Amino acid sequence: MRIEAIRGDITVEPVDALVNAANNALARGAGVCGAIFAAAGPELDRACAEIGGCATGDAVLTSGFGLRARWIVHTVGPVWHGGDRGEPELLASCYRRSIEVARAAGAASIAFPAISTGIYGYPSRDAARIAVATVRAAGAGAFDLVRLVAFDEATLQIYRELLAEPGCD
Repeated sequence: MRIEAIRGDITVEPVDALVNAANNALARGAGVCGAIFAAAGPELDRACAEIGGCATGDAVLTSGFGLRARWIVHTVGPVWHGGDRGEPELLASCYRRSIEVARAAGAASIAFPAISTGIYGYPSRDAARIAVATVRAAGAGAFDLVRLVAFDEATLQIYRELLAEPGCD
């Protein structure tokens, strides 16, 4: 499995599945969620409404609709409350469940945003450490490619530092 970190727009990634940093209602939101909904089109609103919701730390699947990706994996990250309310475990679960759901659908490649680091306030370095460790552990053998897509240069640099540490294939 190859793990890459890039800076860019997750909605145009040439992968089988991309991950949406969703809210519990699976409703159109801001940030990466809003961008994915806008790019996928109104069918995504309807599909998510039919599913009805998703628990924090879990993941559900929809079609990619107007996106390049065949599937969208919607996962709900934790809101940061200082780290003592299970946030690290819930965030790791987001990555694990997204990998499981995408793999079960038949995806060979997946792109992740920096889950929970926007309006949910999770510290970027802590979130990136969990993302890289969980992808390395849970994604081993599951995909040909895992892409960590950073919205900004600071997050990209954190990903690159962590991926340079031993253990990355």
